[in-house]
Amino acid sequence: MRRFALTWGVLTLLGWLIAGTSAVADERILTIGNPGHPASLDPHRITGVWENRIVGDMLMGLTTEAADGSTVAGAAKSWEVSADGLTYTFTIREHSWSDGVPVTAEDFVYSFRRMLSGETTSPYAQFFWVIENARDLTRGDAEPEALGVSALDASTLQIRLSQPTAYFLGLLTHFAAFPVPRHAIEAHGGDWTAAGNMPANGAFMLAERVANDHVRLLRNPRFFDADAVALDGVIHVGQEDLDAQLSRFRAGELDILRDFPGGRTQWLRERLPEAVRTAPYLGLAFFAINHAREPLRDARVRRALSMALQREIIAERLLGSGEQPAWSLVPEGTANYTTPAMAQWRSLAPDERTAQARALMRVAGYGPDRRLSLQLRYHTSENDRRVAVAAQSMWREIFVDVELERAETAVHYASLQQGNFDLGLASWLAVYDDPQTFTLLLETASGPNNLGDYSNESYDALTAQAAASVDLAERARLLREAEAHAVREQALIPIYHHAARNLVAEHVTGWQDNLLDVHRSRFLGLRSDTGH
Repeated sequence: MRRFALTWGVLTLLGWLIAGTSAVADERILTIGNPGHPASLDPHRITGVWENRIVGDMLMGLTTEAADGSTVAGAAKSWEVSADGLTYTFTIREHSWSDGVPVTAEDFVYSFRRMLSGETTSPYAQFFWVIENARDLTRGDAEPEALGVSALDASTLQIRLSQPTAYFLGLLTHFAAFPVPRHAIEAHGGDWTAAGNMPANGAFMLAERVANDHVRLLRNPRFFDADAVALDGVIHVGQEDLDAQLSRFRAGELDILRDFPGGRTQWLRERLPEAVRTAPYLGLAFFAINHAREPLRDARVRRALSMALQREIIAERLLGSGEQPAWSLVPEGTANYTTPAMAQWRSLAPDERTAQARALMRVAGYGPDRRLSLQLRYHTSENDRRVAVAAQSMWREIFVDVELERAETAVHYASLQQGNFDLGLASWLAVYDDPQTFTLLLETASGPNNLGDYSNESYDALTAQAAASVDLAERARLLREAEAHAVREQALIPIYHHAARNLVAEHVTGWQDNLLDVHRSRFLGLRSDTGH
């Protein structure tokens, strides 16, 4: 059976290659423009949504996302939760990896241990410290066997938490919780994610990966719900130049484009009204602040930088796709929360905010004769370039000269995580609907996800108390108090809350806008009269 599956995949791949970038006539291939190249296909090593879009087509966690973004059963067909909210018992559905090897509860035990410890510790391991002994395992203070994840039998997995976690089922949709095939890793080592080596338990499997170009996926005939998958394959085309991607979409080379230049929104609505899909999105664009840099340790400087930033212009004029000016970490409407804590000076007129920012800079020792020089890093996206240039101009008015440094996405975020920056333009996109996914950005324990290395005992104490609370109202109050502390200090500078920007061709079926902007290819299709 394994040889048959491999032969089928190779023959299909050869057909694609002979046809060039077009699909064989009788195959239904979806082509997606993805604004970024995957640094890895290992779910325990990837860091961004552009990678999750690909890996999430191939691997499926205990829970997964429905077409509308809601959390539904995935590799687990059902579960029970103990009365105290601490023990989750999952029944693994009967299904196999694409090479025919059964998926069992032991696969998840292995995967959680791998994700939380050793060389493969995920950058998002901290998300899962709610699991019993997970924190100690990551820190090297416990053995893998101590982790609160165990297989009761081949089809029954038990996860024990250290504290009740209201969003745990949603958290399990995160790519760090995807299972990985132990048998393939042991057979191929670091090459297990190469085409021909990487088994999948999701709707598609890897056929080809061309660095800095594209990833081709084939329909997985062993997927548990394969009969409901309308596509024969998916091509994820990676390119950070959104204008070039837009040209390819308009030429019919792409069926979906997963972002477009915000400044072109109205232009696109006039020319491609049926294709433009903009919708609210749980995400935050912000300037990370390197708290190790002396000038930026001064809260007056941080507040001045934030006050001088004219968010309304950035969100409504430069981008204009439904983005909202951000005065808080947590977007309004986030589940399990109250009204976010916002900067008190947001109600001032822009000119008044700039005047107060200028006064703060003078008190901090800066002025026309002693200007502050900073570096601002951003990644190679036209939207981010526009934001960076605008901020550079706005800050010039408060005696701050900013040098702009541009890099590809992976290089950019690596520089931020390594502390090689003054200010860094970044985005944080929620993968589960809960305020904690935003407040964790400033927790000392967040490690590489705390881009500016901010550390404050009061903030950490509040978020820790919230994590331990079983009362959702009390938890929300504590998180809001922590957020208010961060806003007062401007520990990071919020810019805008995201809106999802997508172009979806009329012949694509099954697309549903949702707050997490997740659209798994298993739910999409192509109309039969398109020639795709």
